[in-house]
Amino acid sequence: MTGYITHGSRDDAKHEPFELGTVQWIRRPGDGGREGLSCGFWKVTPDQAPEPFDLVSHGDETVLILEGAIRIEPEGGEAFTLTAGSSASFNDGARARWTVLEPVVEFFVYS
Repeated sequence: MTGYITHGSRDDAKHEPFELGTVQWIRRPGDGGREGLSCGFWKVTPDQAPEPFDLVSHGDETVLILEGAIRIEPEGGEAFTLTAGSSASFNDGARARWTVLEPVVEFFVYS
């Protein structure tokens, strides 16, 4: 059995347009034969998301904020703010309203 291993470092030159903001993939969906597993760096600014936006998780997701601040208001739950060094994890189908408070760099894992 051959294992799949990938690696990367943050590099603004490798960012590409995403649904909102930009993304630098470390592992794209489908790499290594695992469609549901991916990870990378997401960047978004308040200019790119000037209004709060509703997000439904399409797969389990865990995030770690490397820079900036973002407010998350889970549907039916208590709102919280993530800043550099803080993290959160969402089950598939979780619904929340996100507000970009400062330019954000986030490391994410979809599984």
